[in-house]
Amino acid sequence: MDRIRETEGEEFREKVILAGISLEDGDDTEDSLEELAELVHTAGALTVGTIIQKREAVHPGTYVGKGKLEEIKEMIYETGATGIVCDDELSPAQLRNLSDILDVKIMDRTLIILDIFALHSFTREGKIQVELAQLKYRSSRLAGLGKSMSRLGGGIGTRGPGEKKLEMDRRVIGKRMSQLKQELEEVKRHRDITRGSRKKNNVPVAAIVGYTNAGKSTLLNKLTDADVLEEDMLFATLDPTTRLLSLSGKQQILLTDTVGFIRKLPHHLIEAFQSTLEEAKYADFIIHVVDASNPQAEKQMHIVYETLRSLGVENKKILTLFNKQDKRQEGELLHDFRADKALNISAKYGQGLEEVKDALEDFMREDKILIERVISYGDAGILQLIRKKGELLEEEYQPEGILVKAYVPMEVYGKID
Repeated sequence: MDRIRETEGEEFREKVILAGISLEDGDDTEDSLEELAELVHTAGALTVGTIIQKREAVHPGTYVGKGKLEEIKEMIYETGATGIVCDDELSPAQLRNLSDILDVKIMDRTLIILDIFALHSFTREGKIQVELAQLKYRSSRLAGLGKSMSRLGGGIGTRGPGEKKLEMDRRVIGKRMSQLKQELEEVKRHRDITRGSRKKNNVPVAAIVGYTNAGKSTLLNKLTDADVLEEDMLFATLDPTTRLLSLSGKQQILLTDTVGFIRKLPHHLIEAFQSTLEEAKYADFIIHVVDASNPQAEKQMHIVYETLRSLGVENKKILTLFNKQDKRQEGELLHDFRADKALNISAKYGQGLEEVKDALEDFMREDKILIERVISYGDAGILQLIRKKGELLEEEYQPEGILVKAYVPMEVYGKID
């Protein structure tokens, strides 16, 4: 949903020109700028032009070269653009120089992402994380950023929990960041306690990961009636949601939604959302949701796996779901050779969701042993252990004892004669 602000009694929507640097033939600059246009749309602005420059390296002072700056000036005049969005993170010098030369608001991909994060974060933890990320970004860019933002009196990049702190000096920002880090540590301790409680209760956890807008929230809603916001836009949901899913074989599993991944996600943003993203690190299984209808699906899968690797998420069983089959065009089917199992689904229409449950059930049983035996009434206490740590399929009370059929972990199997 676009945000439009009022100025002098008339509706005003920021108009921006996108700028990117292509460092080699065949790179993904065009795809990246298409994604940037989606981000800008989600942030509430209108893209009125796009410029790509082929260079051996990004210009250290102005991002693009002198010739392209003249081209951008002409495009600003022709389109009435109020700002420029560069596809890479700008240095303080680049921000300041571009602002001086072009005389419009200068933004970069990181600033746009932060603005969207500020809009879509509602929990205490989410707000803390967003503000901390905003202040980290702004603390090194106060001069250039402040000057650029003042040209339009705010708008994109000045929203959210950190909006009133844009003009803070570094000392005040540093103090506020220390306070936020302490608050985040408290939240992290609470999350660790919750995680420990889940482990104690022996309920396995599956973290739902994927590129932003792949359909993670839709999947969670359909499987568990979670009532999480679903929007066809990037970063529609930011705050993690955990819900319990009951499976057919009397087993239960917790599903945790995580923030969507995206290309060029700056390291300090990953750092800021570390406690949220850690849900994937400590989960028992990974559910990787892929938008199978997106022409860039394979690249998006690569970005997800690279992000997981940077978070230290390794040696997990992975269930990959090629979602949005209802929108997929005819063509070659996707494959994920890193996954333990892959399924074609449409979360929106419920297609393949029973197979998803079956796959999770199989994952949970893989490290367990199927037993079928009679337990004497004198050892009936073992049933409670089976219920707690295994999966009790059948129990039948007979004269000689209790006939039990169950899946049990090795630790329980060793206690059964």
